[in-house]
Amino acid sequence: MNKKIITVKVGTSTITNENGSINLRVLDRLCRVLSEIESMGYQVVLVSSGAIAVGVNKMRLSHKPQELPLKQAAAAVGQCELMHLYDKLFGEYGKMVAQILFTSEDLAEEKKRENLSNTLTALLANGIIPIINENDSISSAEIESDKKIFGDNDMLSALVAGFIGAGKLIILSDIEGLFDSNPRTNPEAKRIEKVERVTDEIIALADGAGSTRGTGGMVSKLDAARYATEQGIDMWITLGANPEGLYDIVDGKAVGTWFVGRDVE
Repeated sequence: MNKKIITVKVGTSTITNENGSINLRVLDRLCRVLSEIESMGYQVVLVSSGAIAVGVNKMRLSHKPQELPLKQAAAAVGQCELMHLYDKLFGEYGKMVAQILFTSEDLAEEKKRENLSNTLTALLANGIIPIINENDSISSAEIESDKKIFGDNDMLSALVAGFIGAGKLIILSDIEGLFDSNPRTNPEAKRIEKVERVTDEIIALADGAGSTRGTGGMVSKLDAARYATEQGIDMWITLGANPEGLYDIVDGKAVGTWFVGRDVE
């Protein structure tokens, strides 16, 4: 694992407001922080959700559509808007970005995985920040709730971190980390700062999905943590509304919940 490669995943609920519009304040801060971290000598890969929610808002739909073709149309519209903003905001901080879209079927094919790995390696070597999302416009698995594979890109980010050899995976969420009970219903819930191993008991602490704007929840994040840590990758779940917390993680300070990567040969 390369400790200088950091994969950051940002969820729909972090970069959008309740009405589905883009939260420009958070998005700008996120781009600034990631740009500064990249300037510190790290290589940054961003996995970003949010295309459908943004597309629904831009198309002025009254609610998230149930029909698959309209969901996929919203994803196409929203992805265009997201990349326009990422390109503009990162550009303000002197960084170049690239878009990569793929599906679970692509990851299943060895040649396509190799091509993807080579592309990411070339981008990072040239100081370009890859921005990754699942290609919802041609894949229905992620946006049909009974067929979810990546869980609002949580597992996707873990898979990406694994095959590019990232040393860190940071999932920015609408919750500060993993708690010993649901903090939304229990004001006495305590955040767990460090998890040595993702056991079935840890998985059992997850309680339902998060924001209604995303498709993931704590279960999908813990599944990603289990996969990532088994690959030797350290993973964090932390509050996306505070992108500056990424500095603390890079500096080795206690933020969110740290899932310790296992020693692998």
